[in-house]
Amino acid sequence: VSTNNNSKYLSPVLSEMNGIQPKIAHSIESLCNSGTNSIVSAFSYISSGLADMVLVSGAERYDSPGQILEWDNSRGEFKHPIFWASLFSKSYKQKYKISNEQLSIVSVKNHKQAKENPNALSKKTYTSQDVLNSKKLTEDLRLLDCSRPCTGSASILLASEKVAKKNTDTPIWITGIGQKTTSAGFTKNMSLSSMESTKIAGESALKMSNHNISDVDVAEIHDAFSVCEPMALESLGFTNPGEGMDMINNLHETNNFKINPRGGLIGAGHPLGATGISQTIEIVQQLQNNAQKRQTDNAEIGLIHNMSAASTSSTVLVLEK
Repeated sequence: VSTNNNSKYLSPVLSEMNGIQPKIAHSIESLCNSGTNSIVSAFSYISSGLADMVLVSGAERYDSPGQILEWDNSRGEFKHPIFWASLFSKSYKQKYKISNEQLSIVSVKNHKQAKENPNALSKKTYTSQDVLNSKKLTEDLRLLDCSRPCTGSASILLASEKVAKKNTDTPIWITGIGQKTTSAGFTKNMSLSSMESTKIAGESALKMSNHNISDVDVAEIHDAFSVCEPMALESLGFTNPGEGMDMINNLHETNNFKINPRGGLIGAGHPLGATGISQTIEIVQQLQNNAQKRQTDNAEIGLIHNMSAASTSSTVLVLEK
């Protein structure tokens, strides 16, 4: 079970509710990165022979208190995520001469794509002006630049190759895994305009899968805030530093759903413990050609990017047919 909820003994409770008696049952908490961390654990159990099939479930309730890193003294009074998001936004915009209007396209694009996702939290579309005129949270951050923590759940079943081939004609394989934690507090980040842990995790996952970033047909990116999408795309190597918004604007103008087809966290919502699992399910559906109006043409290789806090910990998965 992947969750940031404070409820105890969730894995055994969920097992009993589903009428199963698993060999292994436990919970994983790693803030927003919990979902893919749980998938990596399940993959490891299967690869080691400890399990043939693993159910990975993520859930969050809107009234969950969550974790604001109260122990992180390095942040002083600035523990809320909007503060690191503001610093990222300011740093990125200044370094690459990006305007608020240009950055607003991330929210515009992802809300538009979320409209085609029946499970998305948001069903509204917005213009760039709507984003700029939404509630001002800080000098560099508006309300519509932010993903919304929400109630939500997601489950995915992982199986060994032998079991998978017995149960489905369209299995999707995890061929690459990368994880990296640089610190807990973002004050140790080498840069506030790039994501070191994302870069390292992405390189590891692609190396394991024997693919290059140019081989990826569709990707789920952890857009906790607008600025996170171009920063992640650049750190993963989809585009050069400072050119992330050019790529995003082109995708938006051409109605290309290659990046965040389900609407990202900004459009689909962000139930922390379920987010990484939801991202993975989306890529599975894309590779199975089962994403309906969100479908990316000829998708054979997909990538998931899930992170915690200010990209202080990242997980990248590569999936393929």
